[in-house]
Amino acid sequence: MGLTISQKIIKEHLVSGEMIKGSEIGLKIDRTLTQDATGTMAYLQYIAMGVPRVKTEFSIAYIDHNTLQSGFENADDHRFIQTACYKHGIRFSRPGNGICHQVNLERFAIPGKTLIGSDSHTPTAGGIGMLAMGAGGLDVAIAMGGGTYYIPCPKIVNVNLIGKLRAGVSAKDIILEVLRIMTVKGGVGKIIEYGGEALSTLSVPERATITNMGAELGATTSIFPSDERTLEFLTAQGRAEDWTEIKADDDAEYDEYIDINLSELEPLIAMPHMPDRVVKVSEIEGLKIDQVCIGSCTNSSLYDMMKTAAILKNKTVAPNVSLTISPGSKQVLNMIALNGGLADMIDAGARILESTCGPCIGMGQSPVSAGVSLRTFNRNFLGRSGTKDASVYLVSPETAAASAICGVLTNPMKFADVLEETTVKYSYPKSFLINDNMVVEPCDIADYDKVEVVYGPNIKEVPIGHALEETLTCTVGLKVGDDITTDHIMPAGAKILPYRSNVPHLSKFCFEVVDETYSARAKELGNSFIVGGANYGQGSSREHAALVPLYLGVRAVIAVSFARMHKANLINSGIIPLEFVNADDYNDIEQGDVLTLENIRAAVENETTAYVVNVTKNKRYAVSTDFSDRQRKMLLCGGALRMQNAE
Repeated sequence: MGLTISQKIIKEHLVSGEMIKGSEIGLKIDRTLTQDATGTMAYLQYIAMGVPRVKTEFSIAYIDHNTLQSGFENADDHRFIQTACYKHGIRFSRPGNGICHQVNLERFAIPGKTLIGSDSHTPTAGGIGMLAMGAGGLDVAIAMGGGTYYIPCPKIVNVNLIGKLRAGVSAKDIILEVLRIMTVKGGVGKIIEYGGEALSTLSVPERATITNMGAELGATTSIFPSDERTLEFLTAQGRAEDWTEIKADDDAEYDEYIDINLSELEPLIAMPHMPDRVVKVSEIEGLKIDQVCIGSCTNSSLYDMMKTAAILKNKTVAPNVSLTISPGSKQVLNMIALNGGLADMIDAGARILESTCGPCIGMGQSPVSAGVSLRTFNRNFLGRSGTKDASVYLVSPETAAASAICGVLTNPMKFADVLEETTVKYSYPKSFLINDNMVVEPCDIADYDKVEVVYGPNIKEVPIGHALEETLTCTVGLKVGDDITTDHIMPAGAKILPYRSNVPHLSKFCFEVVDETYSARAKELGNSFIVGGANYGQGSSREHAALVPLYLGVRAVIAVSFARMHKANLINSGIIPLEFVNADDYNDIEQGDVLTLENIRAAVENETTAYVVNVTKNKRYAVSTDFSDRQRKMLLCGGALRMQNAE
């Protein structure tokens, strides 16, 4: 039997385990990336490991999330990251150079390589044929130190694309259709591989839009083959030597198959407050809107910007709409400045923002109260925009631009003529403007001892887990429902993000969107449990969603099921993630119940079913200890850092 694209890359990088679905495998990681919302913690953890210089072939830190400097905190974090990178052999992408995934795609992603990043949208690089995965900052730190990255060996889903997109329909509509079919839970434990006759019609930036939002499926990653379209893109970036052809064998077999006819697709929209609540734009066309935001790591490429400019040219943004546009990188911004696209945007009344994540992570541009915001972003979770009662919809750049002009949700196929012309001109440029002057190279190894890493007063120590007791009794400090995201657990936004390196202060905001009283209650309890529904911890890779509960005394999370990255982050932190054997038992537990994990240390150590005794209700529930041998050792020690210190 032949191999899929993913299986070929996994086989080449396999360090431990066997390619048996569901079993743990260890992979050699070629490259890593971090961003500044997660990077400070990742580098604190790396420094704590005591490895002088990174052992990956290439590692880079981007400043793209926390660029709003309303106080010293973000600036101090950036100085810390830059000095840590300079000392330890890591490239540093300065603020203004662009969003990590867009810049990485343009300048550093290589087909066939492995990449992990402390950002859940790292799979963007799958658009160029890279096995790219989001991970917690500690996992990235371990990889930089030469360690192995572990994942459950995934199932592989084949998405077969046929036909051709019509003008006004885009790559964003393809991934929204996949989300409609699979849901935000459908990709857990799976890699999504794209193939089919339509691949020849999709450029690398379009493919990257699709792999970027594969994160919303809960997938391990998403990937396209590396083919002639890939070579065209790399050649235009002056990187033809990085190209390698990678495709699935003709007799490769997949675990699931999905067929999508691009010719039949029409513009789609994700309704509040989940990316899989997808309907046709035509079904709710005419919806009055207040704000439009175009950009993010999903839709900020040159192609996206020029389609936006084509619709806006010689028009004016509707008076009831605030339109912001964030080009994805310095390269994109320079090119639209030179070719006239930027002038068309400004002339129409768009507000041009930095080449950063910005509104996508709540860093400014919050909508009006109870407002309707159309965004080309990847997530529309409740409160993520910074306005809790806002309704955020996810759309393509074409739909966003058309709606900004008309003042209501508008089908962009009405602008088919100008979009057709733009596609011909900009989907496959012969050359991009190349200037890597905003990437700082690390110091020479001979100068290592001369470089001082500079810490600011807001940078605090990393919390460390506890060795697992024989039996553990705690109160349920919080009970939550299905699809709890890491944004629910540890929100982003301009008020909170500056404290990502200060866990004690950050803890004040834990679960603020769900229950404003939680943080104070958790501190009062000392030690506690959290009970959750299905798909607990979906969304971002942010390990703060594990580190902050650890600081607040959370010892275990008992849930119906977990998202992959968050489960790994909980284990890394020393918090036990336990799944109900009988999902209905979830309904029997209430916040405030006292629970005992009977003989939990022995159950984890010996891979046996554990039991939760509800002392309050005198009931008993079975929970699974579904961990690898490595994870068991980690939990027994109290997390990854304790285990490393013990070794």
